Amino acid sequence: MQELHGEKTGKAKKERTPMPEQPAEERRKNFNEVTLGYTKEDALAEASRCLACKDPKCIEGCPVNVDIPGFIELVCEENFEGAIERIKTTNALPAICGRVCPQEAQCEADCILGKKGQPVAIGRLERFCADYEREKGVKAPEAMPPTGKKVAVVGSGPAGLTAAADLAKLGHKVTIFESLHKAGGVLSYGIPEFRLPKGIVRQEVEYIEKLGVEVKPNYIIGRIKTLDELCDDFDAVFLGTGAGLPNFMGIEGENLNGVYSANEFLTRVNLMKAYDPEYDTMVRRGKHVVVVGGGNVAMDAARSALRLGAEEVSIVYRRGEDEMPARREEIEHAKEEGITFRLLTNPVRILGDEKFNVTGVECIKMELGEPDKSGRRSPVPVEGPEFLVPADVVVIAIGTSPNPIIFKGSEGLEQNKRGTVVAEEETGATSKCGVFAGGDVVTGAATVISAMGAGKKAAKAIDEYLKEK
Repeated sequence: MQELHGEKTGKAKKERTPMPEQPAEERRKNFNEVTLGYTKEDALAEASRCLACKDPKCIEGCPVNVDIPGFIELVCEENFEGAIERIKTTNALPAICGRVCPQEAQCEADCILGKKGQPVAIGRLERFCADYEREKGVKAPEAMPPTGKKVAVVGSGPAGLTAAADLAKLGHKVTIFESLHKAGGVLSYGIPEFRLPKGIVRQEVEYIEKLGVEVKPNYIIGRIKTLDELCDDFDAVFLGTGAGLPNFMGIEGENLNGVYSANEFLTRVNLMKAYDPEYDTMVRRGKHVVVVGGGNVAMDAARSALRLGAEEVSIVYRRGEDEMPARREEIEHAKEEGITFRLLTNPVRILGDEKFNVTGVECIKMELGEPDKSGRRSPVPVEGPEFLVPADVVVIAIGTSPNPIIFKGSEGLEQNKRGTVVAEEETGATSKCGVFAGGDVVTGAATVISAMGAGKKAAKAIDEYLKEK
């Protein structure tokens, strides 16, 4: 048995256990998962670094409040089944969170070890536990006695799946309505296979179905059935439809052949498997690809284009690297794979030929000025000539908004100027009685774990609402 916790032994390691991964030269040519996961020995070594703090701040940093010291102690005891059970008391998607959540800005940011060294690799340990369970076979907990209440969940992304799982555990009959042919939302269509294998997403969805949740794919609320009609059929409704409507820059040339929104590009590559020769999905495989944006979606699009055979892939971003919202790990992986970063650069026009095919992106240089309302320094143009970045494919990855179709036939559902649903932060309650909302449909594009946190809060509020109904 591994000796428990650095505080008890007085031998806490300063350096955390590295995660094995594919070499850059190999992985840039395939869509297999980049990071390979901890071995049992790796997990025990990393878990032993935990200080078992009496007042653990890491839990406060987790949007779904996982008992982090508790599950790590069970890992130290080599009780991996107990560890995953502990995690799943509050997190229904641990295999996903362990791979894509920005732990460095959340639970790990509050780890005491991180004050003078490297924090415990909480996300990697969570992934290890989830992968261990997957190999052994995922088990569903015993169901609560049925309450007789029915809840509709619109959207099967991280917010919807989390809300559905929590409500099902409480005994409510839950039905998920998903507009696409596969459940998972952004987990299925947005995040590439090399970062989040779709088999993992299927496993997590199957676990939630084992809880008694019914998933109805190819079902668009706002078209097949309105929200008002849904409210007539169910005791409560949760909106977790995300933000699937792409934003564009509004510059000349965005309608040329070869210009994609990141949503369309990644959906074709991931959900429709354009990278697989067995599928007939059409996607333009450019030799010179320009991706506009600096977030995780931009990194995903750029690294996907590289794997499709591009000779050069450039990320064009109007701020500097320190201002990039993408995870540091994703930026470093992109650099290792050979992605070119054109920072403090802003597109002003997309150029095309006589057949309306993209030929390049006209850009200007930028510099950082005064901070904007969010505190980030605003980019401002630098005097000087425009310059051309050659391109035969351009991917716009500058953000998304909710699809307005959800508002069709939804009397009394308030939205703001950004097109997002207005909802209370702590409960997800909307202006429409019995309707709750959370995740990107409320906040705009954000992280998987923040959407899950919103789904948990809403599930709790829905349960309280149903008890009073």
